[in-house]
Amino acid sequence: MSLSQDIKHKTLELGFDLAGITDASPIDTEQSGIFADWLESGFAGEMHYMHRNLEKRLDPGKLLENAQSVIVVGLNYTPPAHTQQKPAQPTGRVASYAQCEDYHPFIKERLRRLVEFISSRVDADFKFKICVDSAPVAERALAVRARLGFIGRNHMLINPKLGCQIFLGELITDLRLEPDACATCALGTKDVLHTLRDCGSCTKCIGACPTGALRDDGRFDAGKCINYWTIEHKGPIQPELAEKIGDRIFGCDECVLVCPYQNKAEACRNPQLRFCGNRTRLDLQEVLDLTAEQFETRFAGSPIERAGLDGLRRNAEICLANLKDRS
Repeated sequence: MSLSQDIKHKTLELGFDLAGITDASPIDTEQSGIFADWLESGFAGEMHYMHRNLEKRLDPGKLLENAQSVIVVGLNYTPPAHTQQKPAQPTGRVASYAQCEDYHPFIKERLRRLVEFISSRVDADFKFKICVDSAPVAERALAVRARLGFIGRNHMLINPKLGCQIFLGELITDLRLEPDACATCALGTKDVLHTLRDCGSCTKCIGACPTGALRDDGRFDAGKCINYWTIEHKGPIQPELAEKIGDRIFGCDECVLVCPYQNKAEACRNPQLRFCGNRTRLDLQEVLDLTAEQFETRFAGSPIERAGLDGLRRNAEICLANLKDRS
């Protein structure tokens, strides 16, 4: 078995669901053009950091000197089914990815263990860089090149077997590894991507988007996305948009949950990725009553921390107002 194959199989042992290897060349001109157009059109909203480190984002070689290969891993985060009693108080919905522990340290720690495995298999020293979401890298484009899936109309990476609730991580290295014609999947290694490269005629995600962030022309306007407004944006939210937030206190899954591939996806099978059943919905009044200390204690190690207490309270007030209007 080759080193590349050993590496991919080791990633599955470490708990990942997908693994593929691609070279460290720049992102192709089509994908880089799409990203440049997205920025120039103002679709990044107030996420000014997206404009920084553009060269690094489009070229893995700018992140690591003499980079040769990128190992891309995927972790299924489709939540397991939770049984909850009907709450007595009004509650707000939480996006699926925030129902589990923060994935950044989870993936980084396992990629470090992958580095240790590679070190045991090669004689010479090698350089590497671990990237998980926050690093300036076009991870979805790299994931497509590593044959983990395709980018759908909801602008998520879609794997035909695992759907589109997938955390991604990358290990950039100066080792020259053999790029894959087929990604390794915990549910089987058959390469189905030869025939499943796009969404076909399906437009369910566009129709499901509450705010029109998924445009009819195929572009994504993050400045209209509920994920952006409830998580990234600081300060008040304009009333016409607040009304469309409904009872979503943190994030939005509508474009994901309607995807036919997601409907067929299995729940996360990794027992080490801890899901919190009490975070599928949050008691809105309880959120409003939280002190800063209580917020830090309750949401320590959770993606919900990113919104901050002020942002979560703002979202809770919006949800309460929307629920009252509907009653």
